Amino acid sequence: MFATTRRKLMLGAAALLTFAVAGTASAQPHEGPVKAAFVYVGPVGDFGYSFAHDQGRKFLEEKLGDKVETSYVENVAEGPDAERVIRQLAQDGNDIIFATSFGFMNPTLKVAKQFPNVKLSLIHISEPTRQAEI
Repeated sequence: MFATTRRKLMLGAAALLTFAVAGTASAQPHEGPVKAAFVYVGPVGDFGYSFAHDQGRKFLEEKLGDKVETSYVENVAEGPDAERVIRQLAQDGNDIIFATSFGFMNPTLKVAKQFPNVKLSLIHISEPTRQAEI
């Protein structure tokens, strides 16, 4: 089951970054590689959620080569620290930032308003809600 989830994650991240590359190229000329940053709630060595996201990041590097330059910040607490980290990544010139926790939603939205030229993507897994039976 983990392999399926990881595979979907990697394919989704690749699709999003490919869209970012195409969107940036069509909007205005982009010199150099697309800079993509990832924000992880836990350590990349946990063999869990953050590990799976980091496998997706590495997959992007492998498949896109010199068209992409990635970075990541791990162990980011949800809340004010996340906003600080995401803002710093935007200020550092990243073209797209992947926030990988539901708890990063509000900080991501705040930073998105301040940096309209940076693409921000919130990636999280939630269980679908079920309607109550009547």
